[in-house]
Amino acid sequence: MRNSRTRSSTAGRSKKLPAPPRRLSPKIVQRISGPLFHNIEEYAKLDLSRQERTSIPEVIYCENKSAEHIIAIAKALYAKRRLVLGTRCPIELLPQLQKAFPKGLFIPDAQSFRIGDPLPPIGNRCVGIASAGTTDIRPCEEAALVLESLGVEVERVYDIGVAGIHRALANGQKLSRCDVLIVAAGMEGALPSVIAGLYPQPVIALPTSIGYGTALSGFTALFAMLTSCAPGVTVVNIDNGVGAAAAAFKILSLKAQSSAR
Repeated sequence: MRNSRTRSSTAGRSKKLPAPPRRLSPKIVQRISGPLFHNIEEYAKLDLSRQERTSIPEVIYCENKSAEHIIAIAKALYAKRRLVLGTRCPIELLPQLQKAFPKGLFIPDAQSFRIGDPLPPIGNRCVGIASAGTTDIRPCEEAALVLESLGVEVERVYDIGVAGIHRALANGQKLSRCDVLIVAAGMEGALPSVIAGLYPQPVIALPTSIGYGTALSGFTALFAMLTSCAPGVTVVNIDNGVGAAAAAFKILSLKAQSSAR
């Protein structure tokens, strides 16, 4: 009997699994099989097909870039895509960028900007962005800029942390109308667990680097969110508003496609 089971098990393991279905449409395959990037001298290669591949366009990460590099990248992206998003932009560089792009939208609170018009709305969809405190707003506004640029309505509900949990309960109607919730918190990072325990929507937890000593620049909030006792909480990296927005947008895109079918 042991030999028989061994042969059967070995035979089962040797079977080839079916190939996964191809998810890219012929149009997208044709699009990304062409030039995949655009060179800017030696320092940048613009990913021109990222939105077709992933549904999220390339976003300029401005930290540690010079104003000259940011402007050159933004001009090239705008010429190719007509929509440019930039995040983590040092405040002192914003005046130079505004001079280069006088019609751009610059949001100091988010250290972010948009050049060009937002994309058309993706249907009657809304993402709620909640923050535990006012000091958590920067990554929240970063997420909001990305989502609104991609045609998503954003419902902001700020300063509703667990130190005054009645504030979250008082905003229940606003949170309930949203399809996805991004919940930001620093300190002990408790708010996403509370929200996920009260509401049925997908909750994307956004840890922030806010807090005293043992908050460890956001690591305490990150660990708390990763060990949340509320099932179904998804966690992005510390202060990663772009990542939270991208996750929310992909969820909404799937819901919109499902509704269309």
